[in-house]
Amino acid sequence: MDFQVPENIQKMKDRVKKFVEEELEPISNQVEKEDKIPEEIVQKMRDMGLFGISIPKEYGGLGLGTLGECLIYEELSKTNACFRTRIGTNNGIGSQGILIDGTEEQKRKYLPKIASGEWTACFALTEPEAGSDAANIKTRAELKGDHFVLNGSKIFITNGDIADVATVFAVTDPEKKAKGGITAFIVEKTYPGFKVGKLEKKMGLRGSHTAELIFDNCIVPKENVIGGDKMIGYGFKTAMKVLDKGRLTMGACAMGTAQKLLELSVKFVKQRHQFGRPIANFQGIQFMLAELATEIYAARQMVYHAAWLRDKLGTSIIKEASMVKLFCTELANKAARIALEVHGGEGYIKGCPVERFYRDVRLTRIYEGTSEIQKLVIAREIFKEYN
Repeated sequence: MDFQVPENIQKMKDRVKKFVEEELEPISNQVEKEDKIPEEIVQKMRDMGLFGISIPKEYGGLGLGTLGECLIYEELSKTNACFRTRIGTNNGIGSQGILIDGTEEQKRKYLPKIASGEWTACFALTEPEAGSDAANIKTRAELKGDHFVLNGSKIFITNGDIADVATVFAVTDPEKKAKGGITAFIVEKTYPGFKVGKLEKKMGLRGSHTAELIFDNCIVPKENVIGGDKMIGYGFKTAMKVLDKGRLTMGACAMGTAQKLLELSVKFVKQRHQFGRPIANFQGIQFMLAELATEIYAARQMVYHAAWLRDKLGTSIIKEASMVKLFCTELANKAARIALEVHGGEGYIKGCPVERFYRDVRLTRIYEGTSEIQKLVIAREIFKEYN
């Protein structure tokens, strides 16, 4: 494995780091209060190409690959989480189904708009009765002539209220379910019968909205089955491929957040005095931060290695992606707890970045597969290896 980051990726990472420090972090509390990212900031993200980090150049993106995407997310996750989330669905779950399994015609029609940020994409799988049990979705799609008719609803859809296009999963054969009975569709917001339902009021992640999507006799052209006719019934496999990559990049986000929380904590303990000296001099503080720094180092190696496996070798990373998701998101939550402890009362006050991180980071252990689901995936994969 080559540990040297390619020059083009390093330059982009440096640009994003500067963007975070000079443009995003100064308005983080404003966004927290208003629950909205200013449009001029979104436009700057478009101008930088951030909506197309992972999308190949031939479809209008930057084509930085998985490692590049992870490095960019690592930097973006050192500020308010909503900024990363704003571009995340375009680079990840919103576009990857089309990129991985879509027809060439579908790729050329949709990916350039997604990569430029002209269109926002989202991923619609979760339902009221199908969260971790994703195979249990109830949304139906019935073929009628040259189109499908979708009926049902999806919940907890990131960017659902602003999405121009959605990757939607629906049952086309109730008898087969996940084993040949679920199909993936590209659904545009203008299609008849497609509407946005309620927006959720969340504990954290303000500035990023989570919506219900409703399909009421929604008309979807047959050519919008991801992958075409031959992929009818294979949507569940598409969903799992998309989630594998999403779990890896989510690990990168969590690792970046953990790094930021370490930096905030080190800075604070150096300037905070008790008993006549900086609390950085106390062994209890030193041990907590030393352990945290060590685990962040381990997490970074996991993220980079798994990204390298996907980019360079093209191997399946089902096990590695789940390991990264599990380890890094648990670590980020540990980092938030430690940061709050060392900041004391100040860390509990609104306006302190630690308070915001503490609320926002909790979600990383839930979406794109809970920690418990990751353990099940890892166990299943290692049992295959050691038959």
